[in-house]
Amino acid sequence: MTLATRPTTPPTGATPRQRTAQRITDILEPKNVTLVLIALIGGINHGLPGLGWALIAALFCAVIPVLFITHGVRRGRWSDRHVGKRKQRLTVIPWVMASVVSGLLLMVLAGSPREMTAMVLAMLTTLSAVLAITAAWKISAHTAVSSGAIAMLATALGPWWLMACPLVPLIGWSRVTLDDHTTAQTVVGALVGALTAGAAFAVLR
Repeated sequence: MTLATRPTTPPTGATPRQRTAQRITDILEPKNVTLVLIALIGGINHGLPGLGWALIAALFCAVIPVLFITHGVRRGRWSDRHVGKRKQRLTVIPWVMASVVSGLLLMVLAGSPREMTAMVLAMLTTLSAVLAITAAWKISAHTAVSSGAIAMLATALGPWWLMACPLVPLIGWSRVTLDDHTTAQTVVGALVGALTAGAAFAVLR
């Protein structure tokens, strides 16, 4: 099996536990969490115009990065759509950051609401921290993005969004069950995401 054809579902004979973990990993992957975050803050706090800004943010923070990763998987450059190899992430993350920076500049120049640009800047802050740590240790981007998203939602839309916190350990469990991360890597990812995204968004908005 080549790297490009590695499945995103457990192989034949996988246990129900592994299949459940794979579903959680795929459904709550960073792209999906990011799209929900952007749509909620844009739509709820800024109405119809906010959804327009959300589309721009989603394009550069989720859609373009996913297209880049998908293309790399098809060409055999990346191991899978979650980019499970640490060294490969050192190439992918900077490219994703470049896309996010491009979107941020466009939003600033076009007059995006401060809260929307603060949200994208907070994402960029988390990506920078994840990249720095990934140079030596593969922390979980899944838990970093999910915890950061919850922190921003709680800040922007109200503390009751903290009720979504149990999703973070659930995602961590899925990553550990699939042998993509250790427990420590998922815990550190969650802490890094919550602290960097939460603090940056609170200060910048």
